[in-house]
Amino acid sequence: MTHILGIDPGSRVTGFGVVKVLNDRINYVASGCIRIAGDTLPERLKNIFTGISDIIAAYPLDEMAIEKVFIQRNADSALKLGQARGAAISAVVMQSIPVFEYTPAQIKQAIVGKGNAAKFQVQHMVKALLNLPKIPQADAADALACALCHSHTRQTLRHLPGVRSMYLGRLR
Repeated sequence: MTHILGIDPGSRVTGFGVVKVLNDRINYVASGCIRIAGDTLPERLKNIFTGISDIIAAYPLDEMAIEKVFIQRNADSALKLGQARGAAISAVVMQSIPVFEYTPAQIKQAIVGKGNAAKFQVQHMVKALLNLPKIPQADAADALACALCHSHTRQTLRHLPGVRSMYLGRLR
């Protein structure tokens, strides 16, 4: 059994989602948003680190998947997003949990079937794939999509003999 934490980083709202994988079956465990308080960026980064640390303490996690930074039109926003990712990754690696990164297009491709899917399509597919009673909030859905993408990727890699041995050390 493997528990995967998915993270959709943000400097104001960071989404998280936890799924459990057992015998190639994926089950929903938890999801939500860390609403980042604080006037300064260092305060917000501390809140991300603390929020992720609290999630790690609450759930038995084996791996973490996080969305990679993509270049935005606003360089300042991209830098803040990168720092938010760093805070989240730091909280996870401090607990020796392996980190896997996926681009937004890879996540959308894995969940919806096309790399340029709209946010509502991702939300709908996350609801369907995890058999949720309602559509999750956008940031939580993105985090769950990241965890699902990693689960699909790890299942595929485990079934490819030449690739399997390369990743055995990282995939439990």
